Amino acid sequence: MDTAPTDDLERAAWRALDQVIDPELGLPVTDLGLVYGVDVDGSSVTVDLTTTTPVCPLGSYLTQMAETKLMEIPGIERASIRLVTEPPWSPEMMSDRARQVLRIP
Repeated sequence: MDTAPTDDLERAAWRALDQVIDPELGLPVTDLGLVYGVDVDGSSVTVDLTTTTPVCPLGSYLTQMAETKLMEIPGIERASIRLVTEPPWSPEMMSDRARQVLRIP
């Protein structure tokens, strides 16, 4: 079974999600550790996305932006964003780059 097209779409999905910027922190959701998973099935992609708190008012904004960026990828016909709360987000999930920018040890 050839997984190359799926792998290519998954990489493209992660790159697209790098363009989804949290407007409060000015960093990509990927660097903030808000993307829990990307699953590509044919021409459909499903992303598990969280927010820094369960009551974050940016949840719908981030999901909409993620869907918009994913739908720009050639070969993606359907993008589904699941806003999840488990496991709870913590600062340890951030990339080293995000910690450095936000000055979090």
